[in-house]
Amino acid sequence: MRFTVASPLMPDAIVDYDLSNGKWNIIQQQNLLHERTLVLYGSASSVNISKDFSSSNAKDDHSWNDLSEYFACEYYDVSSHDGVLVPLTIIYSRHRKKGSQSPGLLHGLGAYGEILDKRWRSELKSLLDRGWVIAYADVRGGGVGGRKWHYDGRRTEKLNSVRDFVSCAKFLIEEEIVQERKLAGWGYSAGGLLVASAINSCPDLFRAAFLNVPFLDPSSTLVHPILPLTPADYEGYPGDVEDFQAIRQYSPTIIFQKTLYPARMKSFA
Repeated sequence: MRFTVASPLMPDAIVDYDLSNGKWNIIQQQNLLHERTLVLYGSASSVNISKDFSSSNAKDDHSWNDLSEYFACEYYDVSSHDGVLVPLTIIYSRHRKKGSQSPGLLHGLGAYGEILDKRWRSELKSLLDRGWVIAYADVRGGGVGGRKWHYDGRRTEKLNSVRDFVSCAKFLIEEEIVQERKLAGWGYSAGGLLVASAINSCPDLFRAAFLNVPFLDPSSTLVHPILPLTPADYEGYPGDVEDFQAIRQYSPTIIFQKTLYPARMKSFA
């Protein structure tokens, strides 16, 4: 049986598992240049930072290529506006985190019933090495809580996704995990809609945003069925008056015109 093992603190590992004898073997895994990491954190004398899969397999010469000695992963349940608990995962450097002075990057998607991708990303290592906190908010509309979790963040309930994301952002600041005015939002595609809507609703909460191919004009785009969108986008087709009015409540391009941004964000906006 071949499968992939993923972790926020470890590159994806492709593993073969023999069902007949219970033995496993790592077929492929990205090299994180451990020696450079050892030097960076002043522990070049460490013998081996890899962890064995289990004590029963310790005799096998296979170990996971992870950086848990240098980076930490924590999980929180954040209370949203209506009391629903939203999963929040954060990762940070054990040696470079600056307490309440750390900048932060909050990632979210909240669409299509998909679970937010929290696998290790090598491109984020530079931020972690400089003391950033990377946070993942599994807001409603995604799939972390099953079909109901998805339905509670779609169509006329889509604002739940936005409010969940805002609640997670406030939690990071109020708990002094991230310094106030040093929090950025991060989202791609439908996640770009989520982040942009959250910033429009609470512009004082975020300092900047990284949006990759964001879906920012749903109220106009979805009324044109000839556009090459996936069928899932039409779960809330705005030909229905109630759906259309609901979409306008969080559509970033519409709300942006009504939002009063602080002076510090005028150039960004």
